[in-house]
Amino acid sequence: MLFNLLDHFQNRIESLGLWSYLQVLYQEEFRALAALLLSFTLVMLFARRTIAWLVRMKVGDSPEFYNADLNELMRSRSGTPTMGGILICGAILVSSLLLADMGNRYVVLGLVVLVWLGLLGVSDDWLKLTAARRNPGSREGLLAWEKLLFQLGIGFMAALFVYLEAGSPDAHVLNLPFQRTYPPAQLDDVLQLPMTLSPGVFVLPGVVFVVLGMLLIAGSSNAVNITDGMDGLAGGTVAIASIGMMILVWISGEPRASSFLMVPYVEGSQELMVVAGAMTGACIGFLWFNVSPSSVFMGDTGSLPLGGLLAYIAMVARQEFLLLVIGGVFLMEIGSVVLQVGYFKLTRGRRIFRCSPIHHHFHLGGWSEHQVVLRFWLIAIILAMVALASLKLR
Repeated sequence: MLFNLLDHFQNRIESLGLWSYLQVLYQEEFRALAALLLSFTLVMLFARRTIAWLVRMKVGDSPEFYNADLNELMRSRSGTPTMGGILICGAILVSSLLLADMGNRYVVLGLVVLVWLGLLGVSDDWLKLTAARRNPGSREGLLAWEKLLFQLGIGFMAALFVYLEAGSPDAHVLNLPFQRTYPPAQLDDVLQLPMTLSPGVFVLPGVVFVVLGMLLIAGSSNAVNITDGMDGLAGGTVAIASIGMMILVWISGEPRASSFLMVPYVEGSQELMVVAGAMTGACIGFLWFNVSPSSVFMGDTGSLPLGGLLAYIAMVARQEFLLLVIGGVFLMEIGSVVLQVGYFKLTRGRRIFRCSPIHHHFHLGGWSEHQVVLRFWLIAIILAMVALASLKLR
């Protein structure tokens, strides 16, 4: 919004002699860092009042893990207010509205994804956490198929829009690891747009693009939701992943960087740096209150939109495969659940892990909650560095 106002009143601002002070807002990099700081500040300012309101609303969490040993280990979490994701979503939304170019359709759709999945999470959390004080037999949360339907729904709409919005085949490329999207070029070469695609690059047809994007958004949303099981685990890993996505989306929206690194160039995608920056700041601010012992949990209200927004940014930047690397902790978490359930059914009662998701497996194995969370953060940092380093291996 501030960028749009600056652009609209540029002549007036120049006449007042203020242009030299405000022209920095034309730089996406500056606005991304400003969004990070603003969203962090907003969370810090409103967290205590929000937590107090959640306590008054009696939306404390009383998790049941269906494992006596794990229930005992996690007993201290009982009664901690959840739905803290409203802090995260609110900070991202306000920071993006103020600092992003609201004329950019990728930004607008990203905020639609955030709000859609945030409201889905609010509905699920509210139904679960207030069931005891509503009528006997009231439903406890949304059914799995209901959540999946809404996740696939926004995934379908987002993927279809991104496909139709693209102005060149570059934005439809299936960007495979180690594959060159463009022939090698030097930084001092004259850059001509549109760039020539390398032979063998696969440009996705509309149906495949939409299905892939739809599954990515729904899968990432659920993966972050499953990861949110220990103090600071989801918030920290999302913060790390969003920094990685901020770098990737800058590369995808910068033609010379895209050409040099031979990854797809997507015109207009660079503005999503501001949204990714806001997501990073909001998660870091939330960690202040969410690290052990946690004062508040994000709940589905935070985890569902964060996962969906990460996937949306990766889809726009054509970096779905690198998201799987950067978000390797999320993939490991949801994969452990799939393996555990599948193996349990196939073997009629046998298990691979002590408990799933896998962070509980290590917790029951003797790691403290602090050890699990910090080691998973370290894994996330290493995976993010591996993903970024792989850009040069083409």
